[in-house]
Amino acid sequence: MEPKFWQERWARNQIGFHLPEVNPYLQRHWPTLALPDGAKVLVPLCGKSLDLMWLASHGLRVMGVELSEQAVEAFFSEQNLTPRISQRGGFKVYQADLIELWCGDVFALEAEMLADCTALYDRAALIALPPLMRAQYAEHLNHLLQRGCQGLLVTLDYEQTQKAGPPFAVTDEEVKVLLGAHWALQVLEEQDVLGESWKFVQDGVTRLEERVYRITRVA
Repeated sequence: MEPKFWQERWARNQIGFHLPEVNPYLQRHWPTLALPDGAKVLVPLCGKSLDLMWLASHGLRVMGVELSEQAVEAFFSEQNLTPRISQRGGFKVYQADLIELWCGDVFALEAEMLADCTALYDRAALIALPPLMRAQYAEHLNHLLQRGCQGLLVTLDYEQTQKAGPPFAVTDEEVKVLLGAHWALQVLEEQDVLGESWKFVQDGVTRLEERVYRITRVA
């Protein structure tokens, strides 16, 4: 899946993946992580998510990574924030208050850029990637993030043969294969959300489950 795909989605405003409110799973489960004030959270493929503001409002430093410059600029405009802009390697970095958004390819991140990241919030990254790229993404996280890092992962699970992604179906078994060697995984919540997802129903999907994992880097 090429970067152009996501840039065109933003250009055409085909952003059904964007939630117009803070994710309820984040609100319910993030406090259980008991992170200290000032902890830094990596949010890959963040778009213009309101979750970024919620995390910052709880005293966390937020490092979002987003390919689309249009999405990054929309975030700061909609939140009435005026960012400082700098260049870090291949990334254009927008920063205001506790939030910095790195505009560029998440696969171009280097470990030293995330040396002080102790948390991860993935609501939209893993499920945005096709199978091969999911494996590459998981390996990349394992390289970037240090032992003790913890966070939340949200996945969707449905019959992939019934609908083409994105968002892609990611089974519990695949999560264990991708992350189980390096992360402790705990399912915090599992919900049938098909009734709330009319586009999936229209496409003939017969089962749609969301899972929320607490993940902790252990090796």
